[in-house]
Amino acid sequence: MRNHRNMSLVLCGTTSDPMNSTPRSAGIKDIARALGISIGTVDRVLHNRTGVSLKTKARVLETAEKLGYKPNLAAQALKLNRTIEIAVVLPKQISHFFDPLRAGIRSAAEATVGMRVKVTFHEYPRLGQGDGELLETKLKEKCDGIIFTPGNPRKLDSIINRLTAHGTAMLCVASDAPSSERIGLVSAHAYTSGALAAELLAHKLARKAHVATITGELTTLDHADKLRGFAATLAMLAPHLSLLPAVESHERPKEAYRQTIALLRGETKPQGLYISTANSIPVLQALEEEGLLGKIQVVTTDLFQELVPLIETGKILATLYQRPFTQGKVAFESLVAYLLEEKKASPMIRLAPHIIFRSNLPLFTDRLDDLTDTSQS
Repeated sequence: MRNHRNMSLVLCGTTSDPMNSTPRSAGIKDIARALGISIGTVDRVLHNRTGVSLKTKARVLETAEKLGYKPNLAAQALKLNRTIEIAVVLPKQISHFFDPLRAGIRSAAEATVGMRVKVTFHEYPRLGQGDGELLETKLKEKCDGIIFTPGNPRKLDSIINRLTAHGTAMLCVASDAPSSERIGLVSAHAYTSGALAAELLAHKLARKAHVATITGELTTLDHADKLRGFAATLAMLAPHLSLLPAVESHERPKEAYRQTIALLRGETKPQGLYISTANSIPVLQALEEEGLLGKIQVVTTDLFQELVPLIETGKILATLYQRPFTQGKVAFESLVAYLLEEKKASPMIRLAPHIIFRSNLPLFTDRLDDLTDTSQS
């Protein structure tokens, strides 16, 4: 990999708007006010101009970092004097996750007032099916950056590296391709999501029992990391709970339903279930048909309308919200910042997942329709 300067963050968000809030970044005026110096002095330091003592420069840079200063991207875009072209390459399924992620990107793009940024959206069927072919077509087009989710990174590393060599900044969202030349990542902290699910089930299942996970494809790093976090935490906190082999649904609803029925009718039946993808509806349907919904402790992933009544009635213990809208918004903002910055910093941003119970569900449902609206897709 290229030796990018690494910028690793874990963002928790704020409580005023749990669906998509991000803290306001400080500006030059905030730094000047904090230090009691002129705006002009701060501006000279941040733009690496002369006329400022080393002591003052150090104070400005330290304060800028503490306050989370971000440069004025609109002004930098004007200096560039050309249109920035960004492609968004994401799967159609699972729509419960990727539709709000796209909505977050659109929201961030609409906020680029005064900037010449062109964004195009491209879809393929599902993770690992059609993504490589779609990315290949981008080699023939002029594109400054691409936001994408790697399904099977081993199969995509080569095309990612070729696009990077072609001059395209490749930013992963929702899952990573760490061995490739991608510039960075924006995602929920997958290992932590799995660990939280294990801790929740450990609290509910005090006696000896079996638990199972239903995931997508374990070639996708996000899914593999969730399973690692779940298994490790289960072994540490609840050795009385036995983990059954993971069920890979390959993000296909019919396959998820079929394999869940087989699991529930097998000799060893689980008393706890962690569904680590947004592809939970066919799993819940199988549980209901077998008369087990509300009897097996279930932790799901993300939030959409079909889950709301199940959480309200206690048939789902909790869901782990990966904040897809915020992932999309932060990914777009990070890619634009990367393209405009003279000193390239590799964004490595992992969002803290939110645990949604019946008690705090109303905080998340108010804007659910807005974030899952696909009318612009």
